[in-house]
Amino acid sequence: MADSKEFIYEAIPHRPPFLWVDKVLRFDDKSLVAEKTIPVDLDIFQGHYPEYPILPGVILCESVFQAGALLISQLMRQGKTEKTSAAEQGFPVLTRINSAKFKRQVRPGETIIIEVNLKEEVGSAWFLKGRVLVHGKTAVKVEFACALSAMDPKQAE
Repeated sequence: MADSKEFIYEAIPHRPPFLWVDKVLRFDDKSLVAEKTIPVDLDIFQGHYPEYPILPGVILCESVFQAGALLISQLMRQGKTEKTSAAEQGFPVLTRINSAKFKRQVRPGETIIIEVNLKEEVGSAWFLKGRVLVHGKTAVKVEFACALSAMDPKQAE
C-alpha cells in the first residue's frame, strides 16, 4: 500500500518502540496482511534468552492485535462496518485472547508476515483470527476480539 507508515499512524495509536507493524502489504473487506522486520538491536534481546535471543511470543501476538486494529480502522473508514469512523468513535482495543498457539521462534533480523482475518462482527465487538509467519511457516496462531475505546485520537500523538 502506498504511504503505509502514514496509514498506520492515522489508523492506530501505537508508536515506536511499541509499534509492531512496519507496513501493510494487502487489505480487503475481511483481511489484512502486514510485515515487520525485527531489529537486531532491540533492548528486549538483552534479557530474553541473551545467549540465544528470541522475540517473546507475547510480542508476536501484539503484532497480530495491531494488524487487527488496522483492519478494523480501515473497514470503519470505508464504511464497511456497522460502526462509524475511527476518528468519531475511538480506536479498536483488545478485549479477549483465545487459543494462542506458538509454533516457531522468531530471531533478531528476521521479517515476519502478519495475517489477520475478520471472522464476525457482533454489536460493538469484532472477532478475529490471525497468525504470524516467519520464512513462510507459522510461528503463532491466535484468535481474539476487539471493541472500540473512547480514547481521543489526539491523546495518542
